[in-house]
Amino acid sequence: MNQKVLSKLEYNKIIDMLTEKADSQPGKKLCRELLPSTNPEEIRKNQTQTSDALSRLFKVGSTSFGSNSDLGFSIKSLEIGSTLSIAELIKIAAMLDNVSRIKTYGKKDRDDIPDDSLSEYFEQLTPLTQVANEINRCILSEEEIADDASPRLKSIRRSMIQTNEKIHSQLNSMLAGAYRTYLQDAVITMRDNRYCIPIKAEYKGQVNGMIHDQSATGSTYFIEPAAVVELNNKIRELELEEKEEIQIILAGLSAIAGEHTEELATNQKIMTELDFIFAKAELAMDMNGIAPVFNEEHYINIRKGRHPLLDKKKVVPIDINLGKDFDLLIITGPNTGGKTVSLKTVGLFTLMGQAGLHIPALDRSELSVFTEVYADIGDEQSIEQSLSTFSSHMKSIVHILKHADADSLCLFDELGAGTDPTEGAALAIAILNYLHDRGIRTMATTHYSELKIYALSTSFVENACCEFNVETLQPTYRLLIGIPGKSNAFAISSKLGLSDEIINAAKEQIGKEDKSFEDVIADLEQSRITIEKEQREIAEYKERIRTLQEQLQHKNEKIDQAKDRILREANEKAKEILQEAKDVADETIRDFNKVSAGADIRELEKKRQKVRDKINEKNAKLSIGASKEPTIKTLDPKKLKKGDTVKIVSMGLKGTVSTLPDAKGALFVQCGIMRTQTNVKDLVLIDEVTINTPTLQRTGAGKIKMSKSLSVSTEINLLGKTVDEALSELDKYLDDAYLAHLPSVRVVHGKGTGALRNAVHNHLKRLKYVKEFRLGEYGEGDAGVTIVTFK
Repeated sequence: MNQKVLSKLEYNKIIDMLTEKADSQPGKKLCRELLPSTNPEEIRKNQTQTSDALSRLFKVGSTSFGSNSDLGFSIKSLEIGSTLSIAELIKIAAMLDNVSRIKTYGKKDRDDIPDDSLSEYFEQLTPLTQVANEINRCILSEEEIADDASPRLKSIRRSMIQTNEKIHSQLNSMLAGAYRTYLQDAVITMRDNRYCIPIKAEYKGQVNGMIHDQSATGSTYFIEPAAVVELNNKIRELELEEKEEIQIILAGLSAIAGEHTEELATNQKIMTELDFIFAKAELAMDMNGIAPVFNEEHYINIRKGRHPLLDKKKVVPIDINLGKDFDLLIITGPNTGGKTVSLKTVGLFTLMGQAGLHIPALDRSELSVFTEVYADIGDEQSIEQSLSTFSSHMKSIVHILKHADADSLCLFDELGAGTDPTEGAALAIAILNYLHDRGIRTMATTHYSELKIYALSTSFVENACCEFNVETLQPTYRLLIGIPGKSNAFAISSKLGLSDEIINAAKEQIGKEDKSFEDVIADLEQSRITIEKEQREIAEYKERIRTLQEQLQHKNEKIDQAKDRILREANEKAKEILQEAKDVADETIRDFNKVSAGADIRELEKKRQKVRDKINEKNAKLSIGASKEPTIKTLDPKKLKKGDTVKIVSMGLKGTVSTLPDAKGALFVQCGIMRTQTNVKDLVLIDEVTINTPTLQRTGAGKIKMSKSLSVSTEINLLGKTVDEALSELDKYLDDAYLAHLPSVRVVHGKGTGALRNAVHNHLKRLKYVKEFRLGEYGEGDAGVTIVTFK
């Protein structure tokens, strides 16, 4: 790509943003050298790496490559056997520690997780833990080697401490003894790295020793007493031995590191590449970007693209397509309406995509691989070169026309401007025809009506305009493809206070054809607004229908589950009742056999009463409400008549009253072919179900009342809500969903700026009944949706 277009489309500013995301200097250097590629396979590989790094950032979180540094000189020194300095060894240890952390960061949680494009990078890292630990053990900082670095160093430093203590002991005794009156100050000082005491000038001859210095006034001499000369000499010797031993230690550490120069070089290269890849991913996260789909048919389809250098909270997303139904797009509209931004968005997205960077747009946005991008944007007039605005533009256009081919993308801002409008429009049409005939993908902005007509009358050429709100005198920045733009000069002037007389006079200067053309554009604009409104309403209806269908399906599933559960429980209960009835019957038969053998009849009556009480207890617990079962009413003995249908509770039999009860309440009941005697207290009166039609009428008591929880949707839509509104609604919804025993739900928060998504994720982390949550995958809504799983 030519450097001029990189500057015109502000690609360098994107690179500056990318460089800030890198942690290490080698990584930043790689970012600064990033240029768009023209190799489709390389582009797809780079995009995949960025996507995989972004996925890891979402799943695992960020990491740091800050300790990665350029070890090229140090590695070459090790290869020839040189000894590295303390600072160089510290850099190697810091990088190896960083490698260990990155190696851990790249490990998979489970073996069944598939590898991605970055797995090989992490596998090739070699932490060299023993080398790093040995360097860190021996070197504490750039100014300090550990005493335990070697036994000899520890011995030398112990001797230095002991010698220092002897020197201080002797000098302190002198200060407190015979030399006390000779002293200027009772302190021990250093001169030329030797211990001295300050002696008054008049007493310098009284002290036996070496003079090392005197004060500026000459009143004080700094003398090294003869008694400590040998000890000072010993300190100097020990210091030289310490330096020599430190060099031996550094040489040993360098030798250990020198055995792994190949691994060190590989580590540095991979760490630099990973830092660069994750910098691209972090930039994509900040921009809320996606990986564009690349094609080789020179087809561009940007969905809700946002210029990355504009405030993402204020920028208006635009939809642009080029190269499929038309290869030349002419954009018209008022100044400051967004025409140039649209041009730059297409050009910058192309450069970013081919450089392996994600673009801030919706999923499934498409870009194509162009060998060259040309842009004539901005004013390059030059007094020194005698170039006017028109001349500077034409010089750039001539260069583009000379070098552009079918694999190029050409962008022109205000094509043909800066000269006579008639000639400028004619020249612009000729230039566009030249590019159009050669199949070169081209976008151009203009104010000329002639170019609008050219687009309407020429195949594979399309109009577009930047929408403008005449009521507010403000551009909406929406790009509308297929509609030529209207200048709105008269409407804007009228709103700003220009008199109707002047405006009407101006309108009379416009020819009938121009006026008719403007009226057609106005009608098209009105029709477009109406159609868009209807389309929005249709989309809302479709979304409402889809939601209702999902709720209905979910409700039906719940009903089926509840039905299966009720039937299963009923069968289990019936089995228990039958088993209990069998046990009671067996026990009753045994008791009857005992009676036959002469058992006490009163004991048998007690057992019978016990069984009766047990049956009454069971009946009290059972709810009789099935529509096909008879309705049980309380028995009134006075209203009991022969022929009434009753139920003998203790036996569970239904029969007909044969005789009225006597004074004790005894009576006979005919149960089928069996006539049995019972007591009125063991009877309940039954109203038979009235059969009105061939099918029984179900009563209300037989309906299953479903819980409100069964109507809870599996999805909540938070689009268009503020963070506070969304979190309040989300909290209530998650409570309902959890109580309804939903295994998981889908939270739609959209991509946008990422603020709502971050707020939702932070809220989910605080909920104890949330097991886990993740961003949606392809087909689930991608990064615009979060899937929440309950415990």
